[in-house]
Amino acid sequence: MPEAGLFAWEAFVVAQPKRSRWRRYKGPALAVSTVEGTVLAQVTYTDDTVSLLARASGEGVVRIAKRSAFGQLGAVRFDVTDGTGREAGTVDARGPVRTWQLRLRTARGRALLLTRSGLLSTEWQLTESDPHRSPAPEVLGRVTVSTVDAWLGLQQYVVVTDPRLDTSERRTVVASVVCLHLLRRPPNSGGAPA
Repeated sequence: MPEAGLFAWEAFVVAQPKRSRWRRYKGPALAVSTVEGTVLAQVTYTDDTVSLLARASGEGVVRIAKRSAFGQLGAVRFDVTDGTGREAGTVDARGPVRTWQLRLRTARGRALLLTRSGLLSTEWQLTESDPHRSPAPEVLGRVTVSTVDAWLGLQQYVVVTDPRLDTSERRTVVASVVCLHLLRRPPNSGGAPA
């Protein structure tokens, strides 16, 4: 299945796979699947700075590299590259609460924002303009987070995008959800997000 086929879906689920409470988990950090549950790709972490999105066959689709000027305190930038090593977008997180708003730039240069309405909100909206400054911007997608295992704190992100987004834009949105999960979880942890 070509990369275009992988990101042709308008809805995705990005989730931490279920695991045993009693055994050490050695599988992927996240799974990208259809809403019906068909696994499309898996995310593994090589360390706290690089994440790889690959098909079940092991073929790399997206590489996400994290950069931060001041460690855990400063702004964070994620550089997204495709399976051939070409730039596929960026995701920036700034401010004291870096999961408040993510700034996305797609491979074609389109600027998007992934913003939540409040600190306790479990839904992020994908827009082209800041929803806190502009009256009723057009919503191009939504990301809703939920906990699928309260004991282990496993997270699930349901991503629904507008049909007008192309596959490269969806690829950047899926990568941004991986970045959001990385920002929400403690460093060196496969467990619950912060």
